[in-house]
Amino acid sequence: MIERCRDEFPIRLMCRCLRVSTSGYYDWSKRLPSARQRDNERLLGRIHALHQDSRGTLGAGRMQEDLVEEGLMASRNRVARLMAVAGLQGWPRPKRRGQRAQPALTPPGVRNLLERDFSALEPETKWVTDITEIKTQQAKLYLCVVLDLFDQRINYEVKDTVQGETRIPNPTEVVSIIAIQKGMSDPNRYVLMSGDIDSRVSDVMDASSDSPGANDNASGIAGTLEAARILSKHKFNGSIVYAALAGEEQGLFGGKILAEYAKQRGWRIEAVLNNDMIGNSEGINGVKDNTTARVFAEGTRYTETADEARQRRFTGGEVDSPTRNLARYIDQMARYVPNLDVMMIYRLDRFGRGGHHRPFNDLGYPAVRIMETNEHYDRQHQDLRVEDGRKYGDTIDGVDFDYATKLTALNAVSLAAMAWAPPPPSQVSIDGAVSADTTLKWKMPSAQQAPHLKGFKIYWRLTTDPTWTHSRYVGKVEQATLKNVVIDNYFFGVAAVAADGTESPVVFPGAAGSFGGY
Repeated sequence: MIERCRDEFPIRLMCRCLRVSTSGYYDWSKRLPSARQRDNERLLGRIHALHQDSRGTLGAGRMQEDLVEEGLMASRNRVARLMAVAGLQGWPRPKRRGQRAQPALTPPGVRNLLERDFSALEPETKWVTDITEIKTQQAKLYLCVVLDLFDQRINYEVKDTVQGETRIPNPTEVVSIIAIQKGMSDPNRYVLMSGDIDSRVSDVMDASSDSPGANDNASGIAGTLEAARILSKHKFNGSIVYAALAGEEQGLFGGKILAEYAKQRGWRIEAVLNNDMIGNSEGINGVKDNTTARVFAEGTRYTETADEARQRRFTGGEVDSPTRNLARYIDQMARYVPNLDVMMIYRLDRFGRGGHHRPFNDLGYPAVRIMETNEHYDRQHQDLRVEDGRKYGDTIDGVDFDYATKLTALNAVSLAAMAWAPPPPSQVSIDGAVSADTTLKWKMPSAQQAPHLKGFKIYWRLTTDPTWTHSRYVGKVEQATLKNVVIDNYFFGVAAVAADGTESPVVFPGAAGSFGGY
């Protein structure tokens, strides 16, 4: 009080009235702030910033949680005391049952823009959002959902805190952005396209050097965004997911988080198309080729049981996993992209390398990696520099935009065809031992899931052929027999066909080739 009023009243008089010694006041006024006071000032500065960023919604509890996540340790009572001194107040949460409800005051900066009018006449004009906490065995996940009211397209922010890893030793929040375009008749069936939103330089632990990542992997993200822009204007029977995944360079963490989330939610994932480097058409070997793309696809499922492996030994299926038949499907879709051919690589990924499709493969989902055919290693994981006239670094001048357009189109037509088509047949089985004929059986989806189902088509090929060479449409039935086609000489599969001619991927009989049930 003396300090505040020293310009209005004599200091000696105020000290006498307040029974404070004059020398004590002068000693106090020259004293430097204590460590506690300085710490409170730093905390209060951050509290002001967080409160402003939240538009006045954060109270002491959530404020304390955010401070702790940033490494600023403070008790809830201390945060509440500092907020009270600063006149800061959060937006009250609803009271629990049995407690008297208090009217919630709208914080400054928050406006009711919709006024309960949830109708939208065109896309990207009205959005609603919410956030929820999901408890898993490893940690808590926080899911933020943004919904376009026009077409029910949903945007997610899926994140988790990772620590104790070789490339993430300290607590770090890994945040991926997910958009879901819900299907009309079979919304729990998903096809997914992804890219990566992280990049790196020579030292994987270098978090400060400039790392443009123009091709690795801004090209994959750009393709995913463009596919979303085009396909979101149409309606599909199945759902399409557009994913921007984080933490790929540090250990595929964005893919792990999303794959685990999909498993917990019971998503029926039909396909995952991971796009990692789709914009470079010139290899380090000097080869320039903008007419081919590689699709990496693993063979036997990683989740295969011992009994399933024993059955596969006698019936085959090593090259007919759902992932391999997904690759064959994409190869067929390439006919809709001018001057583009698909090179199917029967391998999970390149030697010693990894990608964000693998976490989905690890859980048994069909997932492939789509990428350029010729890589330029001077433009991958390199510090920006010039040595002996040789340029290093992943800059935009190394991106072939026309080539990236082709690979984006390949993804878009594949996603659209699978989402339009009926779901792949389930419970496909085969008979024909010691017989001249081969009989296949399967289960038909419900009319609600596949209202546009026209029928089914049987495919077969020689066991040494990479792709399906023969087919026969058999109608809307649940079994069919191929006369005088010996089961021992070929590999077989079944696809669902829609009234508009779109087809599902081919399903190889048995557990080895199953895309799952309905």
